[in-house]
Amino acid sequence: MNGVIAHGAYLPHFRLPRRDLGAALGTSAGTGSRSVACYDEDATSMAVEAARVALCGVAVRPGRLYFATSVPPYLDRSNAAAVHAALGLDRAALAVDMAGSPRSAIGALLAAADSPDVTLVVTSDVRIGLPGSGDEREGGDAAAALVFGPGTPQTPVLATAVAHASSTDEFLDRWRVPGQAYSHTWEERFVEHLYRPAAEESFAAALKLAALTPGDIDHLIVCGLSSRSAQQFTRGSGVRPAAVSPTHNNLIGNPGAAQPALLLSDVLDRAEPHQTIALVSLADGATTVVFRTTERCRDRQPAAASLAAQINGPHRIVSYPTFATWRGMLNREPPRRPEPDAPAAPPAHRSAGYKFGFQASRCDACHQVNVPPARICYSCGARDQMTPISLSDVLGTVKTFTVDRLAYTPSPPMIAAVIDFDGGGRFRCEITDSAIDGIRVGTRVRLTFRRLLTTGDGVHNYFWKARPVNAEPRGSS
Repeated sequence: MNGVIAHGAYLPHFRLPRRDLGAALGTSAGTGSRSVACYDEDATSMAVEAARVALCGVAVRPGRLYFATSVPPYLDRSNAAAVHAALGLDRAALAVDMAGSPRSAIGALLAAADSPDVTLVVTSDVRIGLPGSGDEREGGDAAAALVFGPGTPQTPVLATAVAHASSTDEFLDRWRVPGQAYSHTWEERFVEHLYRPAAEESFAAALKLAALTPGDIDHLIVCGLSSRSAQQFTRGSGVRPAAVSPTHNNLIGNPGAAQPALLLSDVLDRAEPHQTIALVSLADGATTVVFRTTERCRDRQPAAASLAAQINGPHRIVSYPTFATWRGMLNREPPRRPEPDAPAAPPAHRSAGYKFGFQASRCDACHQVNVPPARICYSCGARDQMTPISLSDVLGTVKTFTVDRLAYTPSPPMIAAVIDFDGGGRFRCEITDSAIDGIRVGTRVRLTFRRLLTTGDGVHNYFWKARPVNAEPRGSS
């Protein structure tokens, strides 16, 4: 089986304290907080951000992309294709969805481990539920990415998948039929009696294949939306309590399909060489995957975008009414402005390199960077002497900005800025994940892939915005 050669995690910039959720609904919602995707984020946009972290510094481009989510933005159209386009992967690279349930994430992981190609697995979920429900209270929004491959001297294997085993059972745990916005769940005391034996079966079988005992496990990751079932199995697993990896559910919530890869990425950030990791996923049964870290874990660079750094890094508190508005549960009056035009298929396809990959053009005659890309140079007028370049990972500086209180946005006011990119190129774009006092002339920013406000006829309009570098832990300027 292939090993993990790179990994990445992404948490949105916003948190909703559970005490505020409980106060708004007049109930007890517990302690801690949950991560909240911004109004311009969905499972696809967050998947792109996690993949960008994972692919940073990877010498070999993936030949396959598997995208797993339980809340796909599209049902009768590939969501993985948008991720593929935003990452600028080769046209020959296969990109497919594995969607519909949290179990799809573990299926994507195992498929990547068995793949003959370097394979990118991206998992992402925006967890929603009816007001006051356990899904709303205990859920969280996040994405994670794993790159599997045989490894090279430039991109060595960090952890090898040595064994896996599953126990599949058909029982009514949670369900959501087409057209419904929220999942239904059965009483948890029923499912915990089914999850525990399934987890024990898969765990014992995987350890037997790997010739290990529970005492040999250095890191145990147990994930699943049934928290009581996960806790029951953990207590009876025979693994040392010190080896049990935290789920961070009290800090960010449970991100569903994103949780297995998210927690594995967290462990890989701190694991030592030659340690054993057992990943147990509870979803429609149970699957256990055993990994063994390699000597190259010792040589890895500190991850500026590790899950721990993002949990403890800068974030903003969002109120419950704003959260409910972003999720479509609170139908507030829209801005009294004309709605933006919906995207059309022909021009979107013609400009796909710019729209999804933020591809610009550099003039071969005067080296001017043209944004958007152009056949005729904005500076010297040279015709058809352009070299395509991508600016999606290039830092920029705010040259000037304006606060627009009349623009059509569910999170007013809108901040629009003119960005000068390092190495050339100027672009006017919207600022996201920032308050007004967080932007000034000279602020360093990085592009982020988002969904624009308009969704005409069910067509999602993806493009790029900018976010301040000091608002995210990916690194400094």
